[in-house]
Amino acid sequence: MAVVASSVGANVEEAQAAQSRADFINKNFVALKEARETLSWLRLLVAAGLLSESRIAALQSEVDELMRVLGAIILSAKKTHR
Repeated sequence: MAVVASSVGANVEEAQAAQSRADFINKNFVALKEARETLSWLRLLVAAGLLSESRIAALQSEVDELMRVLGAIILSAKKTHR
Protein backbone atom coordinates (compact mmCIF):
# COMPACT_ATOMS: atom_id res chain seq x y z
CA MET A 1 0.00 0.00 0.00
CA ALA A 2 1.53 3.30 -1.09
CA VAL A 3 0.07 5.27 1.79
CA VAL A 4 1.96 3.31 4.43
CA ALA A 5 5.19 5.03 3.39
CA SER A 6 3.78 8.36 4.57
CA SER A 7 3.19 9.66 8.07
CA VAL A 8 0.34 7.15 8.35
CA GLY A 9 2.89 4.36 8.42
CA ALA A 10 5.17 6.29 10.74
CA ASN A 11 2.36 6.78 13.25
CA VAL A 12 1.36 3.11 13.08
CA GLU A 13 5.00 2.21 13.81
CA GLU A 14 4.99 4.64 16.74
CA ALA A 15 1.83 2.99 18.06
CA GLN A 16 3.63 -0.35 18.17
CA ALA A 17 6.01 1.14 20.74
CA ALA A 18 3.34 3.00 22.70
CA GLN A 19 3.95 3.55 26.38
CA SER A 20 0.36 2.80 27.36
CA ARG A 21 -2.96 1.69 25.90
CA ALA A 22 -4.04 5.35 25.76
CA ASP A 23 -0.85 6.24 23.88
CA PHE A 24 -1.49 3.33 21.48
CA ILE A 25 -5.02 4.59 20.81
CA ASN A 26 -3.83 8.16 20.34
CA LYS A 27 -1.08 7.25 17.87
CA ASN A 28 -3.45 5.11 15.81
CA PHE A 29 -5.99 7.95 15.87
CA VAL A 30 -3.32 10.31 14.52
CA ALA A 31 -2.61 7.76 11.77
CA LEU A 32 -6.33 7.74 10.94
CA LYS A 33 -6.35 11.54 10.72
CA GLU A 34 -3.29 11.44 8.46
CA ALA A 35 -5.07 8.97 6.18
CA ARG A 36 -7.98 11.41 5.92
CA GLU A 37 -5.49 14.13 5.01
CA THR A 38 -4.11 11.85 2.31
CA LEU A 39 -7.57 11.79 0.72
CA SER A 40 -7.60 15.59 0.54
CA TRP A 41 -4.17 15.58 -1.12
CA LEU A 42 -5.38 13.05 -3.68
CA ARG A 43 -8.38 15.28 -4.50
CA LEU A 44 -6.02 18.22 -4.87
CA LEU A 45 -3.87 16.26 -7.33
CA VAL A 46 -6.95 15.55 -9.44
CA ALA A 47 -8.04 19.20 -9.31
CA ALA A 48 -4.57 20.25 -10.45
CA GLY A 49 -4.74 17.80 -13.34
CA LEU A 50 -1.78 15.79 -12.07
CA LEU A 51 -3.76 12.62 -11.39
CA SER A 52 -6.59 11.08 -13.38
CA GLU A 53 -9.99 10.30 -11.89
CA SER A 54 -9.48 6.60 -12.63
CA ARG A 55 -6.14 6.54 -10.80
CA ILE A 56 -7.52 8.36 -7.77
CA ALA A 57 -10.37 5.86 -7.46
CA ALA A 58 -7.91 3.02 -6.87
CA LEU A 59 -5.87 5.05 -4.40
CA GLN A 60 -8.97 6.26 -2.56
CA SER A 61 -10.08 2.65 -2.23
CA GLU A 62 -6.76 1.75 -0.60
CA VAL A 63 -6.94 4.72 1.77
CA ASP A 64 -10.56 3.89 2.65
CA GLU A 65 -9.55 0.31 3.46
CA LEU A 66 -6.67 1.52 5.61
CA MET A 67 -9.01 3.90 7.44
CA ARG A 68 -11.43 1.04 8.19
CA VAL A 69 -8.57 -1.06 9.58
CA LEU A 70 -7.31 1.80 11.74
CA GLY A 71 -10.84 2.51 12.95
CA ALA A 72 -11.29 -1.13 13.94
CA ILE A 73 -7.96 -1.11 15.79
CA ILE A 74 -8.96 2.02 17.70
CA LEU A 75 -12.43 0.68 18.60
CA SER A 76 -10.99 -2.64 19.73
CA ALA A 77 -8.34 -0.93 21.86
CA LYS A 78 -10.96 1.35 23.44
CA LYS A 79 -13.17 -1.62 24.33
CA THR A 80 -10.33 -3.43 26.06
CA HIS A 81 -9.20 -0.16 27.69
CA ARG A 82 -12.33 0.14 29.84
